[in-house]
Amino acid sequence: MGILIKLGLNLNMLLRENSTVLVPIDFSKQSLVAVKYSYQIAKIIKAKIIIMHVYKEGQANHAADLEQLKLDAAKDTGLVIETINLEGDIFQLTDKKAEELKVTLIVAGLDTHVKFRAFFATNQASKFIKNAPCPVLTIRSTDPPKMIKNIILPFDLSPESREKVGIAVQLANYYKADLRIVSVFPPSDTKYENKLLPYLQQVKKFIKEKGVNCSNKSIPGNDVPEAIVDYANKNDCDMIIQMNKKDKSLGEMFSGTMSEKMVDISNIPVISINPMERASYSTGIH
Repeated sequence: MGILIKLGLNLNMLLRENSTVLVPIDFSKQSLVAVKYSYQIAKIIKAKIIIMHVYKEGQANHAADLEQLKLDAAKDTGLVIETINLEGDIFQLTDKKAEELKVTLIVAGLDTHVKFRAFFATNQASKFIKNAPCPVLTIRSTDPPKMIKNIILPFDLSPESREKVGIAVQLANYYKADLRIVSVFPPSDTKYENKLLPYLQQVKKFIKEKGVNCSNKSIPGNDVPEAIVDYANKNDCDMIIQMNKKDKSLGEMFSGTMSEKMVDISNIPVISINPMERASYSTGIH
């Protein structure tokens, strides 16, 4: 009966209004920019913000700085701002607190030294995003936030890819932004492109029926994350929405999944969403 029956929108992925946005910080430039990014979405979904500072053993707890940040944020935004100050590992504690507080979104600034292209079994940043109980918005840039006008929705033939359509529509409506569906296919694989096009048209139709302006673009390329980030930068895009991949092949344990590489290389904010539990997972960008 077509893809629209199979979209499988998971309501647990959608951002809840009147909820909580968690922003873990270590007072790096990126983490402070992440705080400012959280203002936008918190205002839209009428959420309170919890700024959680995590410091390592033997380091300063920045209690006074955290309190001042809270006061300034509340004054500047009119939002309800709360703070938590904890000792430990920022990535481990973020997932724990997000689960405990039932937050709807984590907004995290990733410093330039946080790289995913290593042996990821021991990479806490990668584990944090993969195990997060809610969507995670990651920020690598130190540039101040700008209005979200164009959102990229990477798309392939995997079931997981279709799961992010719901939150993409929600965010586009919230920000009054356009959605740009982008698919990357191997240059020599014309069969894949031909098979993908009918799906793209149906998804595009579904999105437009929800009142969102939408376009689609197919790009030949062998490196999916690089192709998408390059497209985003050349076409004035402000956010990328992607699915994580739950299970890794042996090769991906060393080289990383495409979703991890997207977070690693993107200078544009990326929202990462964990897929629904399935008996098995197909390949492709998630």
